[in-house]
Amino acid sequence: MTNANAYQQYKTQSVNTMTASEMLLLLFDELVKRLGRAELALEIEDYDLFGQSVTRSGEIVQYLKATLDRSYPISRELSAMYDFFIYEIGRINAGRNPKVIAELKHLVEELREAFREASKMLNN
Repeated sequence: MTNANAYQQYKTQSVNTMTASEMLLLLFDELVKRLGRAELALEIEDYDLFGQSVTRSGEIVQYLKATLDRSYPISRELSAMYDFFIYEIGRINAGRNPKVIAELKHLVEELREAFREASKMLNN
């Protein structure tokens, strides 16, 4: 088995054994990372990387919205927030405005932190 195959197998196993809250935090971490890449790509005028980063950010938010457990009262607010994120990602893609990216990234980081705290409270 090559190192690449072993790493891929490890990654797959890690994802398959994650709790729902671990997976949620991983998705938010990836979203923050992609928005950061979009900021950097704009700065260095790498528009291919910018487009890829923005597209992936949108896919992550779409996934978060699609997999939202609607049995909780907060689900409606989260769904509306995800809709807002999707709208902002569209604005980012169209306008290439680093200020909008920074604002959205900040909101995502705040929501990620709220989920992290909630996860800690549930696990204690």
